[in-house]
Amino acid sequence: MPDTSPASYAVEEGQHGSGPIVWASIIATTCLLLFFFQKILWLVVPFLLALILYYFLYPSMQALIYRGMSREAAASTVTVGFLALLAVVGVALAPWVTGQVAGWQEAVIGYVQGGLQLLDRSLRALEAAWAPLARAHLADTVAGRLTQGAGSVTDHLEPIVVGIMAWAPSLMLAPFLAYFFLRDGRRFQRFLGGAVPNAFFEKTLYLLHEIDRTSRAYFQGLIKLTVLDTLTLAAGLWLLGIPGPFALGLICAVLAWIPYVGSILGGLLVVLVAATDFPDAPGMAYWAVALFVLVRLLDDFVYMPLTIGKSLALHPLVTVLMIFVGGAVAGIAGLMLVLPVLGVVMVIGETIGVIVTDPRLMARHRHALALRREQASSDL
Repeated sequence: MPDTSPASYAVEEGQHGSGPIVWASIIATTCLLLFFFQKILWLVVPFLLALILYYFLYPSMQALIYRGMSREAAASTVTVGFLALLAVVGVALAPWVTGQVAGWQEAVIGYVQGGLQLLDRSLRALEAAWAPLARAHLADTVAGRLTQGAGSVTDHLEPIVVGIMAWAPSLMLAPFLAYFFLRDGRRFQRFLGGAVPNAFFEKTLYLLHEIDRTSRAYFQGLIKLTVLDTLTLAAGLWLLGIPGPFALGLICAVLAWIPYVGSILGGLLVVLVAATDFPDAPGMAYWAVALFVLVRLLDDFVYMPLTIGKSLALHPLVTVLMIFVGGAVAGIAGLMLVLPVLGVVMVIGETIGVIVTDPRLMARHRHALALRREQASSDL
């Protein structure tokens, strides 16, 4: 039986891989998209959350379709079920959230002060063990600067919270968008396919399939990675006796969506909680640091290859460089969006590069245009 896979078409039609011009276009397009997305984050963030929700709910909808339910009914059932579960969880957590909101500013200040005290004790221990540090008065210098910085942080807490609350209405778009992704995703694919010339129809089907496969693998892998990180961190924090282990593990796992910066913020959060809740046991903070480093190692060398490591066929050098480029172009938003955007643009760019450099496909397209012109003028 002949091989009819998309890869076989590429081999038969002379695909030799993407050249430097194609990759320069891919990188330039990715940077332009990141810069543009930074200007409309109010829409990009709900869209990104809707994609994650779509790929999270898609297996359940697919199972209902296999049981004989229509796509529209399955999409409605899955979306309503998710919203009902979200409402139940919200009602159950409402009393706890209300109690925490009343003293959120004092709690944040307390955690900052606990971290400063831990750092001061650690630096003074280093001064006692190393005379050059004591002569430089390192602990006093660092403590003075951090105390001043902590004061400025507390002054900006309220504007940060107000800004987060301002984002709440736009985040409500996520389930709305996810529902239409579930219900009308294939209709949108047919709409795009119908606008493509027949000569490029096979390549267009391959392009749509690869975009969907890349996005699905990335976001489903991200969900699995978040679950693994949450469970591992929660188990370690529970063994250490730190309060709220599951909540802390989930927050750190979600923060890890932001490369490098998110991991640093998550580790700092765990250390601040350990230093504040155990002020007389600085060893707890050190154990928390060791736990976080262990989880990061598991994440990089075990969890990541098992989840999203194979979703984007990118060279490690390109991945690292594009993360820095994304951060430079669009800040924190660029760090979060650069890999999925690069993956999709890479698929589109490589497919277009194959099309425009394939003499047979271009000849078929020119021949089709000539036939149309001849047919249109045949009865004149």
